[in-house]
Amino acid sequence: MQQTFIQHLKNQLPEDRSIIDEIADILNINYDAAYRRVNNKTNLSLEEAVILAKHFKISLNKLFEVGSQQTLIAEKSPKIVNTAGLEGYFKASLQNLAPLTKMKSASITYSAKDIPLFYTLTDSFLTRYKIYVWLKFLNEDGSMAKTTFEDFIKHIPTSLLESAFALGETYNYISITEFWNDNTINGTLQQILYYFETGLLSKELALNICKDLSYIVDHVERQTINQTIINSKNNAAYKLYKSDLLTMSNTIMVKTNHQKVFFTPFTVLTYFKIQHGQTCEEMDRFFQKQMLNSKLLVNAGERDRSLFFNKMHQKIKSVIERINADNDSIVF
Repeated sequence: MQQTFIQHLKNQLPEDRSIIDEIADILNINYDAAYRRVNNKTNLSLEEAVILAKHFKISLNKLFEVGSQQTLIAEKSPKIVNTAGLEGYFKASLQNLAPLTKMKSASITYSAKDIPLFYTLTDSFLTRYKIYVWLKFLNEDGSMAKTTFEDFIKHIPTSLLESAFALGETYNYISITEFWNDNTINGTLQQILYYFETGLLSKELALNICKDLSYIVDHVERQTINQTIINSKNNAAYKLYKSDLLTMSNTIMVKTNHQKVFFTPFTVLTYFKIQHGQTCEEMDRFFQKQMLNSKLLVNAGERDRSLFFNKMHQKIKSVIERINADNDSIVF
């Protein structure tokens, strides 16, 4: 494994440069020590291999691709436990996403088990409610245990909202393909009912959130028909597939002409970032196959498309009726 890795490093250098001198310089060791590592007489430590990989801008997975093909290195997004952590998450996501808005080849594929994040990052009651739900679940000191949504929105930091809105706006400039099914909306509806029934969400605010959710369904339907991202200044493309065969996962794949990377859920809002080349290709092929086994709604015909979106509106209506009457069970 070490010999193959060293050979990979050699291939990165011009012919007139010595790999031994290069390694000695990078690792700050003498020539003899570098010679022993290059000739496999001394094992590279993990720390040394990481230093070399960073210097040569090689994915750390390269350290394993020459060995077990089943071994991956994943980067985990930071843990979120409070408003500062959530704001940092939004800002870091924006920083990572912003370069994609300037690349015509950039695209996102989203397996939507729940309504995709970027629809819930606008100036709306739904956005504030999602932030409330996330923080109640992620908070570890119990300080939000009895906090009502009404109290929460009175004190929500302006900077937190601004960072959320900025991230949501960024998605308007990237071409997006989404997979939805009849259950994609269920998680948000269940969250509305849960906190309404526990008394932490008032009737008035619950109805406002449902109104925002209905707007998102209309928004997605318009994008589906037009095949473009609404409010996009660069005519970013939009495709929506109805996938009845497979359960969605909230996995997100980002592709450019130069790279593929995907993010798979770990906990609430946290993801594992996978850059391993072969694995990313496998995920891309999986999504391509899923497209073949799904229905592209712009081509499905007005009847099928209307049935799909009307079913979501009916679910929202059912929740509204439950909130107004506070009786009768709801079946999704």
